[in-house]
Amino acid sequence: MGILDRVSTILRANINALLDQAEDPELVLTQILSDMKDAIAQARTQVAEMIAQEKLFQGDMEKNQAQAQEWARKAELALGRGSEELAKEALRRKVDYDRNASSYMQQLIAQQQVVTKLKSDLNALQSKYDSAMRNRESMIARHKAAMAQQKIAATAQQLSAIDPSSEIARMDAKIRLEEARAAAALEVNEHLSLDDKFADLEDDGEVSSQPVCLATGSPARGTSKTSVLLGSPWPQVRCRRPIPTNTRQMSG
Repeated sequence: MGILDRVSTILRANINALLDQAEDPELVLTQILSDMKDAIAQARTQVAEMIAQEKLFQGDMEKNQAQAQEWARKAELALGRGSEELAKEALRRKVDYDRNASSYMQQLIAQQQVVTKLKSDLNALQSKYDSAMRNRESMIARHKAAMAQQKIAATAQQLSAIDPSSEIARMDAKIRLEEARAAAALEVNEHLSLDDKFADLEDDGEVSSQPVCLATGSPARGTSKTSVLLGSPWPQVRCRRPIPTNTRQMSG
């Protein structure tokens, strides 16, 4: 299983766990980016280890190749000096080192393929992470816009369930009742004011219809004002009735 496959498995597990908990998508995105960052760090460590192993294989291969060349030289030297047994032993050593070098070469080729694949996966993961980081704010904004649209739709649905015409009619009836009460109060006040005016006129008429009496002279000594008002005799009393208004107009 490659790095991307392992990372994808980890991310899917984390995302499913967050979704099962009904987390906020913003928190989910933040967690995903954090997991991706950790996965990239782990992948870099693995790639570095694979590259180190590749270098070891290459070093072992080159070392065995060098030893094979050295024993080939020794075999030629022994053969040139007439030591056939030493030459054969040197050739056996050369063959062993050649065999080891060939084995290390095969391991090196396989390791190089692994490192190439790991580097490609790491670059792809880094690209996905960079893209997610760039799109994070946009995705969060889209989530907030979607939530706002849902709230607006829910409010509109609630309003559609209410009949606004009945509320308007109720308020209109209330306002009309208040207007009628105000008009009634004004009419009552005007009626009371008119009655007061007529009452004042009647009071003025009663006063003007009484005879006006003038007393001349002074009351007897010892007579109180109260006895005078009760009819005690004055030296001389003269009374005059008011002339009706219509008579005055005719005489004029």
